Amino acid sequence: MMTATAKDASVSLAATTGSDVVAVVRSTSSGSGSGGDISPAPSAPEMVENNAGDASARNAIDGNSTANNPLAHRRKRDRFGYLLTKDFWIVLLIGQILALCITGTNTFTTLLVKEGTSIPAFQTFFNYVLLNLIYTSYTVYRYGIRGWARLIWKDGWKYIILSFCDVEGNYFTVLAYRYTTILSAQLINFWAIVVVVTISFVFLRVRYHWAQILGILTCIGGMGILLASDHIQGVNGGDVSSGNQLKGDLFALAGATFYGLSNVAEEFLVSKRPLYEVIGQIGWWGMIINGAQAGIFDRDGFRHAVWNAKVGGYLTGYTLILSLFYTLVPILYRLASAAFFNISLLTGNFWGVIIGLRVFGYTVHFLYPIAFVLIMIGHFVYFGGKGVLGEAKKAWLGEDQEKGVLGIGTAKRKIQKGNGGLRGTDGLGQGVEHESAGIV
Repeated sequence: MMTATAKDASVSLAATTGSDVVAVVRSTSSGSGSGGDISPAPSAPEMVENNAGDASARNAIDGNSTANNPLAHRRKRDRFGYLLTKDFWIVLLIGQILALCITGTNTFTTLLVKEGTSIPAFQTFFNYVLLNLIYTSYTVYRYGIRGWARLIWKDGWKYIILSFCDVEGNYFTVLAYRYTTILSAQLINFWAIVVVVTISFVFLRVRYHWAQILGILTCIGGMGILLASDHIQGVNGGDVSSGNQLKGDLFALAGATFYGLSNVAEEFLVSKRPLYEVIGQIGWWGMIINGAQAGIFDRDGFRHAVWNAKVGGYLTGYTLILSLFYTLVPILYRLASAAFFNISLLTGNFWGVIIGLRVFGYTVHFLYPIAFVLIMIGHFVYFGGKGVLGEAKKAWLGEDQEKGVLGIGTAKRKIQKGNGGLRGTDGLGQGVEHESAGIV
């Protein structure tokens, strides 16, 4: 039987919602009286609406649901919450900065080839040296030389695999420019999206929302318009006079595959380890692997390379831009994902043409701006079904992200801030489980 308090509450609620909407109040208690009677000390009542009335009553309620119904407001925020946060705009901005960075490195690579200098392995060596000097030095400062040595001994194999995929991605992508054009190589890079989504789904158990799939397809649709534009202008064939076009496209495909593998591996590691450790290890092992590869495969390139002030300037610009790229990518992995990172790079084709207007004498077809807008719309659609944490909440770190590192851009940091401050800082002394505020 219903207690008097619950009964009065139900009558009052029924009166306020109209005769066609029945409000039922259930009470729960820790025990019950004889005959199934509810204890006279019930907990707070729970209201459940049974919309049995006509359409007009439902519409009247639905019309005020956002303003008067906290549950409806919460559902709307859960559905589109991330688009309303500043993190979304930060992610969007970082993605376009990275697209400009990759376009800049591609441009410098093409300029080097035009000068007669093609050293695809050695070209990225200085980038790994610079990353090593900055981030490995800081890692040693945080861990101590013994702590860093333990890191190498315990987890070095993970970073060797990551660095190998990264080095080969750079090598094959740069090598592709010996045989193909900047536009053709960039267009093939979308294959990395397929690799990232597949590996994340199978191994990291990432389940993509329909809006994410639609967003990816929308971005790929924008790429299709770019391909159509190139076909109309007759530039799809590339500059075959510089070598075998098919060979260049295959090298670009291999580079995109290695990039996809390294993207997923880095997203996984950076969710569990500090940023400076991950970037420092990429620099350390990348310097060793890339140096060995340059000594083996670039000897002939060194003998025939042209060395002048222009080449030195191009190598310097390439190194600085690529180092900035490597610094920002892990932050984007934490705030978003490897999949979003790759669809962000799709706009690089548009930026490549903008830069090429002055550098290479390109012309902009009217379909290019349309393709750019469509790709950017895909970015919004991609996050359309995400809550306020977006993709920062990783599927492999647990419900409260307890398996992840407490650092910049992580969902764990946001969750603990929402719970009244940062907790779990007992690992700060060792520097392997926590990043202090402001440290990348």
